[in-house]
Amino acid sequence: MNCRAILRLALLIGLVVLFLAPYAYMLGFSVKPASEIFGGSLSPLPTSFAGFANYVGVIQRRPLLLHLANGAVVCAGILFFQLLFALPCAYALAKLRFAGREAVFGLVLFGLLIPIQVTALPIYAGFAGLRLLDTYGALIVPFVSSAFAVFLFRQFFRSIPDEMIDAARLDGLGEISILVRVVLPLTLPAATAFGIFSVVSHWNDLFWPLIVVRSPELNTPPLGLLAFRSAEAGDRYGELMAATVLVTAPLILVFLVAQRRFVEGISLGALKG
Repeated sequence: MNCRAILRLALLIGLVVLFLAPYAYMLGFSVKPASEIFGGSLSPLPTSFAGFANYVGVIQRRPLLLHLANGAVVCAGILFFQLLFALPCAYALAKLRFAGREAVFGLVLFGLLIPIQVTALPIYAGFAGLRLLDTYGALIVPFVSSAFAVFLFRQFFRSIPDEMIDAARLDGLGEISILVRVVLPLTLPAATAFGIFSVVSHWNDLFWPLIVVRSPELNTPPLGLLAFRSAEAGDRYGELMAATVLVTAPLILVFLVAQRRFVEGISLGALKG
């Protein structure tokens, strides 16, 4: 092993330690009693185990499982409509020739620059006028169109040979049939990559649910975590860390299951120009 390989390995190990250290401390704090958490020790390992009390307290004090279910419903609904709208748009921008195609793609790129905070006020006013606040619709509808999804799939579709599309047209298939029967089977890696981006983004979103949700039974996971903070009784950091572990665990499991497809989607052209 040469010096360059050793340096690369050392850098990778250092980055792994850097990124995993916060999660290791979170796991350690989730099984520590309050006396150890505030004891000043930098060790993530507990001297006395309080994990059972912390995790059981999380389930008993708050309906965290309901919050996790709400997050799953919201993320699944958003991802479904994002794919439903983005795939045809991306296919048209990548494989169809029409006047103004580049201008439309320019608008898509411009849309990438606009964060939700810019449009939050008019969207909130619109939902208030339609009496749709504090509903699943208010959590899902603002995100059903994704400029990033259109951009991502357009880049991926450009890597598909035009000869394959032309051959399908010669066989008599229409554009919708080509998209469904030819293109979509090839899109699974890119869809997996985008799905991970989308789910992580909306699962962790606190800004928009904090604005439109008032009923505790509609709380998403980040809103559920806020319930473990109390100005009167003090913050229960052991339970808060246990709840955080439970909230982040589904994301980690999803990524571990889909990591091969995720890497394949990136390497096969999902982010290529």
